[in-house]
Amino acid sequence: MEEFVEEQQPSSEELESLEQKRSIMNNDAEKHRRLRDDLNKQTKEWIVKRDGLNAQVRTLVDEASKHRENRDELNVKVRESKDLRDEWNKKVAELNEKVSALRKDIEPAQDRRSEGEVPIKQLKKQLRELEFKQQTNPLGKDKENEIVKQISQLAKQIAEKEKASEQGGEVKELVYQLRESKSQAEVYHKAVSEYARAAQTAHDDMIALYEEADKLRKEADAAQLQFIECKTQADEEHKKHIEQIESVHKMDKDVVAIKSKKAKDRKKKVDNEFKKEAEEIFERFKAGEKLSTEDLMSLQKSGYL
Repeated sequence: MEEFVEEQQPSSEELESLEQKRSIMNNDAEKHRRLRDDLNKQTKEWIVKRDGLNAQVRTLVDEASKHRENRDELNVKVRESKDLRDEWNKKVAELNEKVSALRKDIEPAQDRRSEGEVPIKQLKKQLRELEFKQQTNPLGKDKENEIVKQISQLAKQIAEKEKASEQGGEVKELVYQLRESKSQAEVYHKAVSEYARAAQTAHDDMIALYEEADKLRKEADAAQLQFIECKTQADEEHKKHIEQIESVHKMDKDVVAIKSKKAKDRKKKVDNEFKKEAEEIFERFKAGEKLSTEDLMSLQKSGYL
């Protein structure tokens, strides 16, 4: 008769401990999954923020570029207007010299025609002296009124003499050209000032936009760093989650294997016990004992009949 030998099996306590470890690992895996998902959410938020900031930077840079182009165009106009102004100023200086030279030639002749009349040069000298006296000396009201009157009279005389000196055709034409040249020089001088102010405004606007773009670019770079950090952490949490899940799956296999072995061992034990019982019944049968219906069914199941 075959002797039944019971193999050593894991105790219920060991199996329970294994299942507790599996539960802990599973909870740990779930914790890493939640952390991973939260970090991935943050990663997407940092991407949106970074891309939004970079879009603003591009818009600001485009606007700044337009101001730069406008500034450069205005600076070209400033240079062109300066050149034209300088040309007209040069012409004004040349005409002034010609008019002064002609007046010097005309004045002696006028002075001879009007014997005893004071020359323009002397009248201008007297006018300067009176103006200096008025500005530098403390004067009473009556004295100051008298000087003001004299200044007015001298200025009138000078203007009349200059007008008379300009009656000649050549002088008159030169004076006309001189006035036109001064007018043109003033036009381009004004244009230089206006273009220069506009260019400076465009430059200031450009600088302000570039500064704002630099500020936003730094924020975008910071968002990129946060994105990288969150992505790295999310990848690490995903790795830990997978490792824990794999450990849980391995442990599941171990638990299933242990339970299967326990079931097989229990079945083997029952089979051995049934076989042992059948052998005892068969021995009784061979000894001529009368068997019950149940004993006969046991022998039939065990293959003895």
